[in-house]
Order: sequence, then C-alpha cells, then structure tokens
Amino acid sequence: MAYWLFKTEPDAFSIDDLKHAPNQTTLWEGVRNYQARNFLRDDVKEGDLVMIYHSSCKNVGVAGIAKITSAAYPDPTQFDLNSDYYDPKATSDSPRWVVVDVTYHQHLNKLVSLKSIKANDSITELALKKAGRLSVMPVTEHDWNEIIKMAK
Repeated sequence: MAYWLFKTEPDAFSIDDLKHAPNQTTLWEGVRNYQARNFLRDDVKEGDLVMIYHSSCKNVGVAGIAKITSAAYPDPTQFDLNSDYYDPKATSDSPRWVVVDVTYHQHLNKLVSLKSIKANDSITELALKKAGRLSVMPVTEHDWNEIIKMAK
C-alpha cells in the first residue's frame, strides 16, 4: 500500500462532498498536469490511502482520508464537449487523461494546516512543503504518520 495527497478546492469538491456522494465514492477527475496524471496512471493503486487536502480556501490543509477503489481508467470528462475538462486532442483510442475512484474513509479530528505542516521539521519528504503546486503527490509512510499524529 502507498500513501498519497490529493488536492481539491472545497468549493468545487470537498471531503464533505465525498462523504455524501453515492456509496461515498467518486471518480477523481480533472487532473490536467502530466506529472500528476503519471502518478495516477502508473503508481496509484487500488487499496492505497489518500489525504484529501483542501486548497485555495480560507482553511487550507489536510481535511480527511479516502481510499483508492479502482485502477486508473480514462477520464470521461476529456471527451465531454460541455466539460471544463474537455480536451480536443484526446480520443477514445488514445486518451490523454485518467481518473481513479476514491471512497470516503474518514474526516480527521482536526484540519492539519499547511502552516503547521511546513513548521513540522519531522515532515521531510512531502512535496507540499517544497513545491506545493502538484494536485497528486506521494507521501512517505513517515510523513503520513506524522500528519495523522498532528490531527489528533
């Protein structure tokens, strides 16, 4: 099992939205960064755990946990002319973008803020501390455990 952090803007989709989705599951669509896409396509596996990170909002930070419940498959929004994520270069024979299904696992006892993550010297490998722009990023087991400890 691997650990991940997925960023989302809670006014578009939040941990609460995931909790209230049918079967508490949704496809994680709209990833349009090649490095993040490659993580989804090549590395994210069914059974992996994901920190849901709220960004571009008043309370930025890790809000909850989800579980990956499918392997990667073509993102249907890339073919939808009415979608914000439509990609005219994508074809069914050669899709450019992928999704995975995520299922709600739990809310954290408290939001773990970006400020507190950056201030924690024990968190050493998390890309969020360094570059922060990637919407899908791996999390080491050590950093995962440290963030979970911070939420208690």
